[in-house]
Amino acid sequence: MASLKEIRAKVASIKSTQKITRAMQMVAASKMRRAQERMQLGRPYSDNMRRVVAHLVKASPEYKHPYLVPRAVRRVGYVVVTSDRGLAGGLNINLFKKLMEHVKQQNSQSVETRFVVLGQKGVSFFKTFGGTVSAALTGYGDNPSFEDLSAPVQTMLEDYNQGEIDEIYLVYNQFINAMTQRPLVQQLVPIADTDFQDNDLQSRSYSWDYIYEPSPQELLDILMQRYVEAIVHQGVVENIASEQSARMVAMKAATDNAGNLIKDLQLVYNKLRQAAITREISEIVGGAAAVS
Repeated sequence: MASLKEIRAKVASIKSTQKITRAMQMVAASKMRRAQERMQLGRPYSDNMRRVVAHLVKASPEYKHPYLVPRAVRRVGYVVVTSDRGLAGGLNINLFKKLMEHVKQQNSQSVETRFVVLGQKGVSFFKTFGGTVSAALTGYGDNPSFEDLSAPVQTMLEDYNQGEIDEIYLVYNQFINAMTQRPLVQQLVPIADTDFQDNDLQSRSYSWDYIYEPSPQELLDILMQRYVEAIVHQGVVENIASEQSARMVAMKAATDNAGNLIKDLQLVYNKLRQAAITREISEIVGGAAAVS
């Protein structure tokens, strides 16, 4: 059984760890609120971008952009969004499980796969798992810009444009609320027609249309890539919010567990101390009786 000194040392060590986990919980809660604000600010941009692209698609029905045309699937690409740091519970593990299920389905149909990875945890995972990683980005921070994410996404889009990939999926953790994050595999390209269903456009009764300069086709070529980048950026922002909320919950659980350990050790310490006092009293009484 541990001595009183050893138990005191363990309690001191756990209290020190508890202070760290409590501080990390508070930092994660603060970052989560800011990440939620950025996530909510980014949604109107994505929605308006979708409306503009939907309007252009309807304005030139004779032109089918390559991102709108399905292909026979032989090779599939994944843009996998993970965190750079750990201590976020099962956030990344659940995402990898969801990804592996989807990859197994593709492999069962003799479909090849390749990956673009965002986040250090994803890079570490694929070093163990294997697979063809076309590009990777780490250290993108808590507020990445479109320019930060452009290069790896552009690598995957170029492969699609050259016919080396037939479908692209975005894999990230969708933020539901502070307690719930859902791993999601979302088809990025080709874009489904349902993504451009706009009730506002369908409900308009007037017949006039915008005059585009340059032509709708040229605008579509530019905006389609921006639209895909906007979806990826929104997915990254949601993954950051999910990471911070998962870390906050994990650190709270760690802090509570540390408190329970301290209580248990304190109870053992008190029992040992009481036993030691009782033994000393017995020795004193026994010595006094022997002298008398």
